[in-house]
Amino acid sequence: QVHVEESGGGLVQAGGSLRLSCAASGLTFSNYVMGWFRQAPGKEREFVTYISRSGALTTYVDSVKGRFTISRDNARNTVYLQMNSLKTEDTAVYYCAAKSWSYSTRADDYSYWGQGTQVTVSS
Repeated sequence: QVHVEESGGGLVQAGGSLRLSCAASGLTFSNYVMGWFRQAPGKEREFVTYISRSGALTTYVDSVKGRFTISRDNARNTVYLQMNSLKTEDTAVYYCAAKSWSYSTRADDYSYWGQGTQVTVSS
């Protein structure tokens, strides 16, 4: 049984940093592209970033480029999202998701999801 769990969310002031972690089990982690998505109140879930199976390729939505960094540790079955220079508009529930083999920015293409972790950025 596949299990995906995010951690590291919280309340931070604008300009601050947070590091999210996502641990996955029950799958061959290195066979999966890992993505982060977020959903703000009243808005649809949006793509934030993904990382390739080896970690060599990453892609980001324009609004977080230069501020967020995704990384993974295949030995620990864990993916990370380092978020710097946080803005109030980054406030959302952040979800980690796994997709086998190929890349995608579409949420519907991801098979396994965590429950999400709340990130709140205050002004």
